[in-house]
Order: sequence, then C-alpha cells, then structure tokens
Amino acid sequence: MKKLMTLIMILALIIATLAGCTKSTEVEAASDSKADADSMETVEQNDFEKFIERGYVVVGLDDTFAPMGFRTTDGELVGFDVEMAKAAFEKMGMEARFQPIEWSMKETELNSGNIDMIWNGYTITDQRLEKVNFTKPYLKNRQVIVTLPETGITTLAELEGKSVACQNESSSYDAIMKAEAFVSTLDGGTPITFETNNEAFMDLEAGRVEAVVADEILAMYYIGQKGVENFVVFEEDLGKEEYGVGVRKSDTVFLEKLNGALGEMKSDGTAAEISIKYFGKDIVEK
Repeated sequence: MKKLMTLIMILALIIATLAGCTKSTEVEAASDSKADADSMETVEQNDFEKFIERGYVVVGLDDTFAPMGFRTTDGELVGFDVEMAKAAFEKMGMEARFQPIEWSMKETELNSGNIDMIWNGYTITDQRLEKVNFTKPYLKNRQVIVTLPETGITTLAELEGKSVACQNESSSYDAIMKAEAFVSTLDGGTPITFETNNEAFMDLEAGRVEAVVADEILAMYYIGQKGVENFVVFEEDLGKEEYGVGVRKSDTVFLEKLNGALGEMKSDGTAAEISIKYFGKDIVEK
C-alpha cells in the first residue's frame, strides 16, 4: 500500500511538471508572437526614420525624359521633376540623389531597394497602383499623337496600316493598347517600342515611323526645341492622366511626409516657381 501511494505521488508530480512546461512554452510562444508584431509595427512606424538616419534618398528616373529629367550638353542633370525632388527633400532635411534606370524596370528597381522612389513624369494607373503607392497628383497630362506635316496625316483614322512608335513600358504604350479598335489597324497590329522617347522621335524625323504617341508634356517640350512648324499634334488624344511620385507600399510614413512636403511647396509658391521656369506658367495641380 505504501509503495502504491509513493507511485501515485510520483506520477502526480510528473504530470504537474509536464503541465507547467506546456504552459511555459505557450507563454513564450505568445511573447514571441507579440514581439514579432511589435517589431513589424515599429518597422512600419519608422520607415521614414531610416531615410533621416541615412541623410539621403535615391530617386529613380529616366534621364532622357525632357523636361522632367534630362542631361544638358555638359552632362548636368536638370528638369522639372529633378528640381521638385531637390526642393521637397530639402524641406524634409535630406539630400536627393538621382539614379538613372531603364524605364521598363522601374517598379523592379523600386521594390528591390535599388531606388527609394520613382519621380519622373510617372503616370498614376490602376495597374501601377497594384505595385506601388503614389503621392497625391501634382501634374495633369494627356497622351498625344505626333506626326510630320509632309505625311498629311492628322487623325487616328488616317493611321490605319501605318507604323506608330512609343516608349516601352510607358503610359503611352498602355494608352495605345487600351484603344483596341485603333491598335488593331496599325501596321503589324502593335506599336513599335523604344527604350526612350528620344529614340521614338528620332525614328519619326527619319521617316521610319509615321507617328509617335507620347506624354503631352514631353512632346510639347521636344517640339518647342525642334520647331513647332516641323510637327503636327492631333486634336484627338488617347487619354488624360495625372503624374505622381511612386514609393514602396511598405513606406507609409515616408509617403505621408512626402505628401506634406509637396503640399507645402504648392502653398508657398516653390512649385509654381519651378513650373514657370520649365513651362512658362504654373501648371502644378493644386
């Protein structure tokens, strides 16, 4: 009997010990989960602080996209978006550093961490909103069609069977492809694409394509430099749009701060001053 009681006490002790261990493990697991959640919350809250500590941000752009970001004859990077970015980050206490990228790889460059934002006449679209977050719009734009006077082509209908060029992976390309009835009439049933808008316009001037579809802001600047009498811009267009700055979806606080800086620039006249310098008037969207 005594041995039986002893055995029962030993078994009870073992069961209690196991229960205690299980409870301790559950508590530790819960603590770890809370720590992970706190860590994730801290990262989200502090995404802006990483830029403040580093002291600079990397702006991705196509450095052939005049007048938004382009090179002067001596290689200096200038442009409306370049000056807007410099002014915005000066207000935020940081330096803007610029990284030329292939426009077709822009979202990949952003989400891989090679750049911190896309700021270069970047059109806000539903497709892009799935990949990045945008600031509030700061410029309006539309997709225009440009031909040469000697072709006699002035309407979309007259481009049937003709070659039309645009920049690869651009909003111009998207606009063409959305106009299914139009694109189906083109030579080959698809636009000819180039890595830059400049290449597309060079092919137009050389007579290798009959038309170019491009952002109105870029097209009018290009035409202004070359001579308005040398080009025809259709009254028809392929859609209206807005420009914004694209940032990673995880950089929520950074986006809020950048929107604040842009709002301040619109209010204090900084944005208007930059706009007048490049466009001759204030076209910034308020």
